[in-house]
Amino acid sequence: MTATVAAPAQHTTHQRLLHHVAAEDAPQARLDAIVVPNGRPAAYLKHAFRAAREVDATLLLLCSKNARASDAVLAAKRAGVRVRAIDTDEAAGLGAVPPFETSKLLQKRANRMLRRADTSFKRNLGVLVADLAGWQRILFLDDDIDLPRPGDLRAAAGLLDDYAAVGLANTGMPDNSVVCHAYRESGGQQDTFVGGGALAVGRDAFSSFFPDIYNEDWFFLLSDTGLRATAVTGTAHQGDYDPYRDTVRARSEELGDTLAEGIYCLLDNGLGIADANAAYWADFLESRRTFIRTTLRQVKEAPHLTGAYEERMIAALKAACGRSMLIEPDLCVAYLRAWQEDRETWQTHLLSLRARHGSAGDPDAAFDTLGISETVQKS
Repeated sequence: MTATVAAPAQHTTHQRLLHHVAAEDAPQARLDAIVVPNGRPAAYLKHAFRAAREVDATLLLLCSKNARASDAVLAAKRAGVRVRAIDTDEAAGLGAVPPFETSKLLQKRANRMLRRADTSFKRNLGVLVADLAGWQRILFLDDDIDLPRPGDLRAAAGLLDDYAAVGLANTGMPDNSVVCHAYRESGGQQDTFVGGGALAVGRDAFSSFFPDIYNEDWFFLLSDTGLRATAVTGTAHQGDYDPYRDTVRARSEELGDTLAEGIYCLLDNGLGIADANAAYWADFLESRRTFIRTTLRQVKEAPHLTGAYEERMIAALKAACGRSMLIEPDLCVAYLRAWQEDRETWQTHLLSLRARHGSAGDPDAAFDTLGISETVQKS
């Protein structure tokens, strides 16, 4: 079937895959919890505190790096928020989240493409806590996202009766990869998609997991064959950051961006994940590299891009192109095969936890079942 997609070009929008619903037209429902993968000091949680307080949701803080559970709990108490927090570095070795074949594959074949972040682990842990605690509707919210109208969360929650996930439309810094940021800034028409930074998820989607790769949220939204029913409503505001601060970000994103963009290109064209064979990836990889080189040329020719900023953009794009040259079609095929295995592993793990768990609706018991009760700080 891939013969129907000749020389696939990377698409600059995937919006047609989403269902757009105005917040005022959506049904209203209550969120059970807001899950925040927290890596910064408690002062950065003010937006999450306000959202949780205004929609009366429990706040689950998954803390590491510059965030500590004890500090986060104290700040949340002062803000009048129901909170639970976990120091995830302590929880990482306890087996709550199963090992994944996708990670093993990269460790064995492409170690330089391993992601040096713990976001996926935190989000997976959040899904497990939510499932065992009996929560029906949760929101993943990054600690650099502001919600101008927290009431939009009720609309997102209401839509979860009909959709597996509902994203809030980003009105701030576009949530793109380094390559796509540079394409837009140099004059290209580049869109965004929904993402884990502000994503409402219903219980039916708990059967999916976040692989440890860039665009892990795009993978979470997939079923075995294609995109789960996904909507977008309301607004969220992503804080500014410099995507070109160094070349590490561009390198670490390249494999995940290639895989996700390649899969969603197929979905845009009415095809499915099964059509992503080696021949398809050979064509798409050429398209991807052409896209990066085109962006590099645009950056060099854009009169408004000058000085050190332009130099950082060029360095980042060259880093992405160099990393792309290490990606081979058979690695893409092997990764997707491992990802399908991981989906089965995750679902088996979830069923096993449910079988051992006898106290649905009790977060304390959820932590006990996961073996992380000693790392939990309660309000």
